[in-house]
Amino acid sequence: MNYDNKEEMFPIVDEQGNITGAATRGECHNGSKLLHPVVHLHVFNSKGELYLQKRPDWKDIQPGKWDTAVGGHIDLGESVEIALKREAKEELGITGFTPELLTSYVFESTREKELVFSHKTTYDAPVIPSEELDGGRFWSLEEIRANIGKEIFTPNFENEFKKLGF
Repeated sequence: MNYDNKEEMFPIVDEQGNITGAATRGECHNGSKLLHPVVHLHVFNSKGELYLQKRPDWKDIQPGKWDTAVGGHIDLGESVEIALKREAKEELGITGFTPELLTSYVFESTREKELVFSHKTTYDAPVIPSEELDGGRFWSLEEIRANIGKEIFTPNFENEFKKLGF
């Protein structure tokens, strides 16, 4: 069975992204609210549809929900761009894309606090979800809007979708 490595080391940052320390995934996700950086990539196709990944049931945060196409933690010593490209390749087999930074913001839930660097790209080559995920597919923006608030998507995705005005 797959699982999240609770001993994986994450950088701890201030709201400007400056590293102030380090902590394990377990420490960052246990309600401590240690601010740690993550990357998001919204993957559109040329028809304007948005790809969403399905989070597997074994994830420690929001299992079984639909989420941003690519989302992952920035490893200790890793840049935003390197983390974004690593996560896109690991999760969806996506390479050779040009990311556009949309925004950065602090997202806080009951269990964690993240500094999110949100990007988008248009990508028409095959998307191949890895075993880290429970699949994925392209959704029309109308289909997403019709399902907001129905416990189908992660709260983080819903907040970001609304914030970005897709």
